Amino acid sequence: MSFKRPESALVVLYDQHYQVLILQREDDPEFWQSVTGTLEENEQPIQTAYREVWEETGIRLNPAEHMITDHQLTNRYEIRPKWRYRYSPDIRFNIEHVFSAQIDSQIPIVLSEHLAYKWVSKTDALARLWSPSNREAVERFVPEEK
Repeated sequence: MSFKRPESALVVLYDQHYQVLILQREDDPEFWQSVTGTLEENEQPIQTAYREVWEETGIRLNPAEHMITDHQLTNRYEIRPKWRYRYSPDIRFNIEHVFSAQIDSQIPIVLSEHLAYKWVSKTDALARLWSPSNREAVERFVPEEK
């Protein structure tokens, strides 16, 4: 088994009404999150962001039409103990690169790695998201409803 790289991309997706897309994890149904995924070998964080949006939602964003914003923000957090087996035994922390994108909520979502998805208000997203860094990204980068 090859170990995961302890570096990931977090992509907060929100729509034209400032509703936030949240995804329910298969391996922990209490855990709701934004799009997130591990950087692959020789992959840059922005490449991971586009790839993970495609893989987790079925939405292929074209940089010319749907730009993912790189917030030039990285978080360092401790990997949950129940997930550490995926990493080399000496790894306890992950580096997360933060991105966001506004998309049309009418685009169909096709889940491949999650149980469910919901479009929710920013307030509801902040209440439901498990990860503190995910909540912080929603708070900082999703505009307030007008």
